[in-house]
Amino acid sequence: MSFPEKVYTGKEVKSAKALVDQGYKHKLMVEGKPDFTRKVKEALEYIETAGYLDYLQTFIRSITEIDGMTQLRQTEVAIWANKFAVDNPVDAASLFIQKAFSMQEYLNGKLYYGGAAEKRSINKRIEFLQVLKEKTSDRSVKEECDRLLGLWNDSSL
Repeated sequence: MSFPEKVYTGKEVKSAKALVDQGYKHKLMVEGKPDFTRKVKEALEYIETAGYLDYLQTFIRSITEIDGMTQLRQTEVAIWANKFAVDNPVDAASLFIQKAFSMQEYLNGKLYYGGAAEKRSINKRIEFLQVLKEKTSDRSVKEECDRLLGLWNDSSL
């Protein structure tokens, strides 16, 4: 059984979930201008450092540059991101993990949007930043994780 081209109908969602449950991983595709793909690849290195690459590849098929608003495209198992979303690769890495979590909830039949879902996905993003901070040996990445965690903490007050 191959992964569905679209994940929209109940049958497609059920098929995609069954494959994910069996350990399916996507061959992650990155599409965009050279600067965009370079920054995404740097973000992917941080995701690998934190030990989340398999997680991302389980729930995301592609990351594509667009001129519009950055968004998860559930039916396409894709993240559409603009150049500003990847400008800071550490922040972009945490965003990609947040979107992968939302895709996981989509496949699990949970409400993946709205207040409570947004809070859960942000918690996953914060968790990722904490893990990256612990696992990286790069002082500047640790500092950036601290800065971003501080911003998330300030915004939750």
